[in-house]
Amino acid sequence: QVRLVASGGGLVQAGGSLRLSCAVSGSIFDSDVMAWYRQAPGKQHELVAMTISGTYGEYADSVKGRFTISRDSAKRTVDLQMNSLKPEDTGVYYCNVHGDNRPLWPWGQGTQVTVSS
Repeated sequence: QVRLVASGGGLVQAGGSLRLSCAVSGSIFDSDVMAWYRQAPGKQHELVAMTISGTYGEYADSVKGRFTISRDSAKRTVDLQMNSLKPEDTGVYYCNVHGDNRPLWPWGQGTQVTVSS
């Protein structure tokens, strides 16, 4: 059983920042790849960023240089710092374990991010 609860979203103007946090519980291990995904209105889920250790991340081209993923294994949290936000960053953000090029667990609670122009 895995529980993934994202928080920290909100309404922000273009150019602003938000920090998302995901609380993880259940059978998730330090060796698992943790990732943030987002789903824009009317679109499929998109992989935004992923990390194993929290000190090195891989990012979608659309967010490189603006977003930073981090992980605190002791607190069992995965954060996403989002800077220089753009209206196209709007969507519901979720965290999940990433494997076999896909999210491995059912979607948990997401958090809405809305960026106004």
